[in-house]
Amino acid sequence: MFFKRRFLNKASEVSHNSRSLMLILALGLSACASLFGTPSTPTPSVPSPTPAPPTPTPPPSAAVVNGEYITLAEFQAELQRYKTAQQGFGKTVSDEDANKTVLEDLIAQVLLAQAASDAGFNLTEAKLQSRIDALAAQVGGADALSRWQSEHGYDEASFRLALKRAAESAWMRDKIIADVPNTAEQVHVRQILTYNEEDALAVLDQLKAGDDFNELAITYDPVTGGELGWVPRGYLLDPKADEAVFALEVGAYTDIIVTDAGFHIFKAIEREPNHPLSPDALLLLQEQAIKKWLAQQRQQGEIILAP
Repeated sequence: MFFKRRFLNKASEVSHNSRSLMLILALGLSACASLFGTPSTPTPSVPSPTPAPPTPTPPPSAAVVNGEYITLAEFQAELQRYKTAQQGFGKTVSDEDANKTVLEDLIAQVLLAQAASDAGFNLTEAKLQSRIDALAAQVGGADALSRWQSEHGYDEASFRLALKRAAESAWMRDKIIADVPNTAEQVHVRQILTYNEEDALAVLDQLKAGDDFNELAITYDPVTGGELGWVPRGYLLDPKADEAVFALEVGAYTDIIVTDAGFHIFKAIEREPNHPLSPDALLLLQEQAIKKWLAQQRQQGEIILAP
């Protein structure tokens, strides 16, 4: 079937004891000068300005999203979890692809979580703890949850951060997809799919000679007869195919459309301006809405990637 299935060093501050020691040393030096130096006329005391507190040094980070750090430690831990999961699925992912996938996902989560906060969603510490308690109950208790965290590269702080961010981003995701309508302009499509150009050209000649499209579709796909069902814009895998299908009049068919899947000839069976979306089509349009939202946020925001 021709469908789209588809990331700077620890803050260094002078400690209270160090500052006290420096103050004691400074007072001691003043006393020595007063005892052994030549007496001088006292000068009016001028208050010295209060020094500004030191600026904390940013932590080593993979990215900074609108001023919020995705730390290098967080990124590396998530990267390891991702690679382990892919291995469990029997998939091999290059380091470059894995790095990109994990970083993009973390950036997306931060953008969604930030927007949730701006929209008024507030996951308090009490609510967060309730979620953790519920998770612990599901996995067999606090000790079991602690073991799970350790096995998956979390400590208590990183687990709480990940869970909080996940909850915030999920809330914003749901807010975005709630605006996706359940109906859309759609075309009921059937196709003839061949895997070489020669066959496709032969089919096109037969159609031009008056042969029945449906019968030819059954010849090349006896199981489905080339039935693709109702498709909204953006549902077909290839933009060329999508554009061609939505340019058709009802009853007309396209020229040969070449995609990664093969050589297609599409026919428009029916067309409706507001046809109910199938669950699969609705899911795809929701994914597209989130991608579009994230692209806009990335354009409008400030995202700094580590060199």
